[in-house]
Amino acid sequence: MTFKPLALVFLAGILAGSALLAQETVTPLREAQVERRAKRQQARIAQGAASGQLTPRETRNLEQHEAKLNRDIGKAEADGKITPREQAKLNREENRDSRKIFRKKHNARVAGN
Repeated sequence: MTFKPLALVFLAGILAGSALLAQETVTPLREAQVERRAKRQQARIAQGAASGQLTPRETRNLEQHEAKLNRDIGKAEADGKITPREQAKLNREENRDSRKIFRKKHNARVAGN
């Protein structure tokens, strides 16, 4: 094998590898939307716990729901992308969790009582 064909094969391998790396670093729209919303809900829970709006038991319960949501996001992203059907399921779960956060933050219970 001469130097020129070997160099072309090597160059093609480098280009293909860099294209794969570039492809993985870009987060598609569905994944970004789902993860952004999960982070916001986590921040709402942390704020409620810090302000005393959430009791330790309520915080623990909400954290468990968020952990399940994060596991479900991981399962949906396991194949590299979130399908529209998976996104709809995750959105329903996030809507449920969001309502729970609101209800628990705005009930009469406060931490420390």
